[in-house]
Amino acid sequence: MLYTYSIESSFHQEHPRTTEVHCLKERGTSKKRMYFTTISTYVSCCLISGFGHLRDFFSRILLLPFTNDNLQGYAPICLEYEDFYMRRAYHRVQDCFARPIASAPDAWVDVLEINWKYQEKVLDRTTKSRRCLNLGSYNYLGFGSFDEYCTPRVIESLKKFSASTCSSRVDAGTTSVHVELEECVAKYVGKHSAIVFGMGYATNSFIIPVLIGKGGLIISDSLNHSSIINGARGSGANIRIFQHNTPSHLEKILREEIAKRQTKTHKPWTKIIVIVEGIYSMEGEICKLPEIVSICKKYKAYVYLDEAHSIGAIGGTGRGVCELLGVDTADVDIMMGTFSKSFGSCGGYIAGSKELIQYLKHHCPSHLYATSISTPSAQQIISAIQVILGDDGSNRGAQKLARIRENSNYFRTELRNMGFKVLGDEDSPVMPIMLYNPAKIPAFSRECLRENVAIAVVGFPATPLMLGRARICISASHSKPDLIKALEVISKVGDLTGIKYFPAAPEKQEKNGIKLV
Repeated sequence: MLYTYSIESSFHQEHPRTTEVHCLKERGTSKKRMYFTTISTYVSCCLISGFGHLRDFFSRILLLPFTNDNLQGYAPICLEYEDFYMRRAYHRVQDCFARPIASAPDAWVDVLEINWKYQEKVLDRTTKSRRCLNLGSYNYLGFGSFDEYCTPRVIESLKKFSASTCSSRVDAGTTSVHVELEECVAKYVGKHSAIVFGMGYATNSFIIPVLIGKGGLIISDSLNHSSIINGARGSGANIRIFQHNTPSHLEKILREEIAKRQTKTHKPWTKIIVIVEGIYSMEGEICKLPEIVSICKKYKAYVYLDEAHSIGAIGGTGRGVCELLGVDTADVDIMMGTFSKSFGSCGGYIAGSKELIQYLKHHCPSHLYATSISTPSAQQIISAIQVILGDDGSNRGAQKLARIRENSNYFRTELRNMGFKVLGDEDSPVMPIMLYNPAKIPAFSRECLRENVAIAVVGFPATPLMLGRARICISASHSKPDLIKALEVISKVGDLTGIKYFPAAPEKQEKNGIKLV
């Protein structure tokens, strides 16, 4: 029932149209398509599972007695359900994932062709490549390829410091570039201090257990990233989930938990942390930060904001969701972000008060034991921020921010007008196209690649089994002809795979120089 509700609710979300009449006509059609899509998705999943179990049954009877198993008596190293999913589902579509590339992740990318040997369950990489329009990389501002300002400075840093520090930050892994980066990040996001790490995922999963433990309460959005989920589980704190991006439900949970206190001891919670994302990576939605901050201040709960996909990509100067929605960064206690999206590098950061950062530097395992972020990567981040702020002496940063906003809004509007179910908010460069049916995930991916458009498709376990999607990431490096070609291909493939779940919007007409709808 959970998945049925999810499919239906996703259809009931607001779907912009140009006239009220068109909206009224659309409701009846979309409702019928909703039921058909729900039923066909369930049937597809049941067929995949049923035939998989049937094949396993006959394999055990016909093949198992003739196999030499040297692991008799051992417990299975893989969990039964996960092993079944990999053998009977993933291996059939693995050519749609982890496709190797042979160029920088720019607007166009060279995708290596692969030979898929289904019976052997292996993918053989070839030396041939296909030039494809890149709609899958997180290269939001175009810093992932050669940049006239950033690249020469990165090369200089590589020559001076080498590729790795070969040490943790507390030993011999802190260079002058690391110190400059932390000062630059703190100033950029509007906090007193910052600490940087070599991996964005590890930033969440290692920091959260340091901030809170047994006796504490974490209230997390239901669609938070896996790194947040793993960090919360590893903390030992109590965890409550509130409905995605619903401040009213958050307030209800806060009231309940403050009144109930700790389950066994009935003592007050040692601390409460509310964790949200700036832009949700699988939905493309922007969090309702002003309302959430207001509620947290009312109930004295800390706010932890993950800006992995929003920092550098939205806001007048790229400072993320706080700047976009007019939230004072002083009201956000812990600000987290990554450098692998808008800045064309790797790693993550935590920004906050001086006391918080000093505490983390003495207690966080990824700072104490992990090798520090490479100096060339750190220099890339510094240079990218300088370009964004105009410190390079040009206005390229402002142009990039304007272009990604224009590209994102144009592309999302056109997709919706074609009849696709597109999630996400205006200005967000992340736009998922709902596919739903598991069989349509590989079909959509392969057909787009055949037309030289590289798109990332997402299915279980990254999303619920019934909510497969294609996730498009728009970049400032995309030109208008690039976007038009992508729309033509996606429209063609959408007709072929039957994923246009809404009627197309009426085309605009011109009369006496005035556009009519």
